[in-house]
Amino acid sequence: MHPLLPSLAAACLYAGATGYQSLRLAQRKVPDRRLLFVIGALALIAHGTALFSQLLSPSGLQLDFFTASSLIAAAVILLILLGLYRMPVENLLLLLFPLGFLTALCAEFAPTGNVLLVIETPGILAHILLSILAYGVLTIAVFQSLLLLLQDHHLKHKHPSGLIRNFPPLQTMESLLFGFLLAGWVLLSASLLSGWLFLDDLFAQHLVHKTALSVIAWIIFATLLWGRHRLGWRGYKAIRWTLAGFCLLMLAYFGSKLVREFIL
Repeated sequence: MHPLLPSLAAACLYAGATGYQSLRLAQRKVPDRRLLFVIGALALIAHGTALFSQLLSPSGLQLDFFTASSLIAAAVILLILLGLYRMPVENLLLLLFPLGFLTALCAEFAPTGNVLLVIETPGILAHILLSILAYGVLTIAVFQSLLLLLQDHHLKHKHPSGLIRNFPPLQTMESLLFGFLLAGWVLLSASLLSGWLFLDDLFAQHLVHKTALSVIAWIIFATLLWGRHRLGWRGYKAIRWTLAGFCLLMLAYFGSKLVREFIL
């Protein structure tokens, strides 16, 4: 199947879900979790169908800049939908559905650069899967930190909006943030380890910046988790460390891909 129709269907469903959730929150009403799940699941099915055609080629796995972004967005949305009935994470969908909308369209319509095809050996595929999951979970963590920042600001200034009224308590929001950070750090550790085991040379010319920045991000997240456990770090300090580590990680992956595909 050509990816055009499922890409458009996914974008429309993501837009519809975002519109519904925004309208309910503007009306100071709680969005229906089951409806959000159903629309999100349908959008994700269409998104996955488009990705299947975009990723697979006769020569190997085609992970260009925009397709990789779309794949990570789909993984993030899948993780949140799976956790929707066990954790109070529906507010994250207000950020993630627009991300799915944007990346689904970009993967279909944005121009591709000089794409490097991935050789599909089991070790390389395991490394790619772990990397995508790590980026996905840490993306959830950074979005959670932004919601936490918004909640803290509104509570301090004592003018909670309809969105903030539907948030869990601040302590629960912080616990979710550090839960996502821990899971993402473990996955990032596994990704770096699998890269060391299965890639020929992690410090080859086209990988050295990605490897170095990923290791620095790993250290930042490890320090943040240690600071939380030993020193009780929270609030703005935790948010700043989360954003710093995430920016380095995204620069490591997407920055290197942007340079290789569109500049060099």
